[in-house]
Amino acid sequence: MADPRYKRIVLKLSGEALAGEQGYGIDPNVIQSIAVQLKEVIEMDVQVAIVVGGGNIWRGMAGSAKGMDRATADYMGMLATVMNSLALQDALETEGVPSRVQTSIEMRQVAEPYIRRRAIRHLEKGRVVIFASGTGNPYFSTDTTAALRAAEIEADVILMAKNKVDGVYSADPSQDPDAVKYESLTYLDVLNQGLGVMDSTASSLCMDNDIPLIVFNIEGTGNIRRVIQGEPIGTLVRGNV
Repeated sequence: MADPRYKRIVLKLSGEALAGEQGYGIDPNVIQSIAVQLKEVIEMDVQVAIVVGGGNIWRGMAGSAKGMDRATADYMGMLATVMNSLALQDALETEGVPSRVQTSIEMRQVAEPYIRRRAIRHLEKGRVVIFASGTGNPYFSTDTTAALRAAEIEADVILMAKNKVDGVYSADPSQDPDAVKYESLTYLDVLNQGLGVMDSTASSLCMDNDIPLIVFNIEGTGNIRRVIQGEPIGTLVRGNV
């Protein structure tokens, strides 16, 4: 097995990725397959941190659009990410992978509070660290959380896992047959072309801190391992050409 190109990663999982074909809630088969892939990566001595979204349970923007107070809607979304994180932790523990959930909103009965040095120590001990409840602040997405946590723990790369697309395209490939897949991009390309890889706050944070991003399809067997070993199966987004 090839040596890993990256030694410390942040894996960004959308809530939709956990829902599978049903489109909502948590699909046990999907979450277990992700845990199996992560076990394979941990056995390569790669340090893994995860940021989980909550869109499979609740989307703050959707609630806000229907008249709900934006801050309240976003806090509800943060709680949804905690539910997903606990489900992922359970799947990892079933596979024998030690893990810790750290939340930006304190709820000590179910998870640790986020403490940067403690998170790094867990990673150094071979534990998967799952960052839940976003940044703890409304108006910030889990994409921004992934960028922020990657900068804080000095991760080598952010892996953005998708479940319906295998990279970044010039248009939606499900609607435009002429859409072109990009092999590599810069963050300025993403911002200037409005490609929607991640929100502008997250993109700017990654660009400013020179954190590379790889967008790939998580559905293929062993895809997380393949990306970590450097196989070109997605789209690489960098700060500089």
